[in-house]
Amino acid sequence: MIGIKEKISYGFGDMASSMFWKIFGMYMLYFYTDVFGLAPAAVGTMFLVTRIWDSVNDPIFGMIADRTRSRWGKFRPWILFGAVPFSVLGVLTFLVPPMSWTPAMRLLYAYVTYTSMMMVYSAVNVPYASLLGIISPDGRDRNALSSYRMFFAYAGSFIALALVEPLVHSYSALGGMDSEARGWALTVATIGILCTILLLLCFRGVRERVQPVADRQGSVWNDLKDLCRNRPWWILLGAGIAALIFNSIRDGATIYYFKYYVRQDQTAAIGGFFTLSALYLMVGQISNMIGVALAAPLADRFGKKRVYLSAMIIATLLNIAFYSLRPDQLVPIFLLQTLISVCAGSIFPLLWSMYADIADYSEWKTGRRATGLIFSSSSMSQKFGWTLGGALTGWLLARYGFQANEVQSAEAIHGIRMMLSWLPAVGTILSVIFIWFYPLDEKAMKTVSGELETRRKDKNR
Repeated sequence: MIGIKEKISYGFGDMASSMFWKIFGMYMLYFYTDVFGLAPAAVGTMFLVTRIWDSVNDPIFGMIADRTRSRWGKFRPWILFGAVPFSVLGVLTFLVPPMSWTPAMRLLYAYVTYTSMMMVYSAVNVPYASLLGIISPDGRDRNALSSYRMFFAYAGSFIALALVEPLVHSYSALGGMDSEARGWALTVATIGILCTILLLLCFRGVRERVQPVADRQGSVWNDLKDLCRNRPWWILLGAGIAALIFNSIRDGATIYYFKYYVRQDQTAAIGGFFTLSALYLMVGQISNMIGVALAAPLADRFGKKRVYLSAMIIATLLNIAFYSLRPDQLVPIFLLQTLISVCAGSIFPLLWSMYADIADYSEWKTGRRATGLIFSSSSMSQKFGWTLGGALTGWLLARYGFQANEVQSAEAIHGIRMMLSWLPAVGTILSVIFIWFYPLDEKAMKTVSGELETRRKDKNR
């Protein structure tokens, strides 16, 4: 059994990643339209182009990590050496160029910095995710590690959400030209320092234990062929993309929902800092953490697949109900946010644990282990789902006639409401359809794990 200290250390890694992930997911579109000054359609296209490119990079980083040899192991050195660049590029992404720059130059800067940030994110997060497959071969350990990972991930998201608006407000209050832009840059720099510390603690606290049955690393071509023939991987990839579409559309549209539909987000709720939109998001993160805490015990009792299906079906119904809410119905708005977020929180630890199972299944079937490549696909699905969700949000805002910092038309308000209801529901329905066909239940994995353990014992005799 893995000790509590190592589980916490492992959780620190995604705590750091999720701080930036949440800032990018919740505020990136708003930052680019309302602070940076880009058109929403241009931002949507940029998200699509850069994130597709970034998604393609994930398997490359996975294959490189699989072939890494160092005194720290395969995956841990990537966390060590990526910690500082991770935070530095985050700050550069939230820097606003001088007003003397042309619109084309500003858009190019956004493309370069955002793409570079996502590539560094992959270089850190893909090896980090892959650690789950080699810290322990035990299924219950993996469920626990996944739960710790996601609990700390949501805790990191909560901290980021709790800090962003107060810090931006405080730094902007210093005054001067472009005070809001400076507020965003200093805020991300502050959070970036914390991210670097957490990544270094993760590197120091975890160990790599699982060794493949085969001593020889297969070729890249063989790894890719094995992956393409891996039916459970394809199914989980589709489910993950759909789940991220559901999550990213809701996240990306939230600030617009409160600013232009509820129209009370400028009302300070706590200490003159936290707006209703910030409180809504923080309630979501706390609810996510509750879902994470429930995931492991429910999966141990009922099975990962059954719990996943149940959570997504419930989330579908709740998302559809969200459209009917009026701006003054704050209690139902926050109640549905709580319930939907509990469902969302419960599925992501299950996805990560399933990817570890797929790595075992691939080794059992082919005799070769490509943990980094398999887990990179999870990061790829995250980013591709996030890509589609982010691009759809930008395009839909443009389609419905959204105009930044103006009173919105009825059509634009309708579009914003759709992005918190029916459109996320499409993502949950697709995720249900995919996971329905997932074959690696607890019975199947018991067979796979048992045979792999026998092979490893035979190898060591």
